[in-house]
Amino acid sequence: MRIETREINSENPPYLVAEVSANHAGKIENALLTIEAAKKCGADAVKIQTYEPRSLTIDCDLDDFLIKDGLWKGKKLYELYKEAYTPFAWHKELFEFAKKIDITIFSTPFDTEGVELLKKFDAPAYKIASFEIVDLELIKAAAEAKKPMIISTGMASESEIDEAINAAQKGGVKDIILLHCVSEYPAPLETANTKSIPFMQKRFNLPIGLSDHTLENYAAISAISLGAVMIEKHFTIDKNLPSPDSNFSITPNEFIKLKNDAISVWKTLGKNGIFRAESEQKSKAFRRSLYAVKDIKKNEIFTRENVRSIRPGFGLAPKHIDRVLNSRAATDIPRGAALREDMIV
Repeated sequence: MRIETREINSENPPYLVAEVSANHAGKIENALLTIEAAKKCGADAVKIQTYEPRSLTIDCDLDDFLIKDGLWKGKKLYELYKEAYTPFAWHKELFEFAKKIDITIFSTPFDTEGVELLKKFDAPAYKIASFEIVDLELIKAAAEAKKPMIISTGMASESEIDEAINAAQKGGVKDIILLHCVSEYPAPLETANTKSIPFMQKRFNLPIGLSDHTLENYAAISAISLGAVMIEKHFTIDKNLPSPDSNFSITPNEFIKLKNDAISVWKTLGKNGIFRAESEQKSKAFRRSLYAVKDIKKNEIFTRENVRSIRPGFGLAPKHIDRVLNSRAATDIPRGAALREDMIV
């Protein structure tokens, strides 16, 4: 899978996405600064969200529309989205700025109007949020762009994930990444369940990443060690900004640490199978092997008193000791000589 020029697979370092979300705190200047900071921190891409409050809900005072617990307890849905949304009118400037500073930008649309807007800017990928994974009409609309699709799977059952994949593929999407996700804000570490990642790889036969809402980077690093090829974290330039998302977003310094740790962990993974580093070859000299530990005359019987398995490793392998002990010396062998096949009869 490729987004723009960057290949996303286990052969490359994890693809790191800085999620701006609501961390612009209602000001385009903050959005631009956040994109710039993500570039400086080494993010592979920055992601925004494409909706207006009416895209998601209606302004209604009935109990169904009131958030009753969690980080946003007491707010109406419409109030939350009005506070958090990235106005359609900002998109042109955000896309142009990201292109100018050479960082990939893509978005999460929340309705077909958002999809059509992103098509105008030739968005290089489309993200489907966990809450929208059941909106197959939206997925089909986004799929018409024929661009790579990233689907978050928070709250979704296996059958719902299957339905979303099928909708995307029927719409013409060839490249799909699933993001394991826990839709809690913030998500406690004990709920991260990154062991889902290898299961998902096998179950859906697709590359898997992580949309991480925990406060630390442990889940992301754990996910990489289990095969995640993409990590998405909410990103803010300042936790003191009045943003609905700042509480579970990481700062530039934390993102830099994530980048460094992600690359370091990825480097340790190597390939499936047993492979020996070239640097190990010289260490073989310090293995055990069979040596004469006393002077041995020609035709003398090898015994445990005159032959031992010791370091270094230039003689016959220790596994040959029983055969050697039933044999005689083919020639005089001085103490300290490594045993070879031509010394044995």
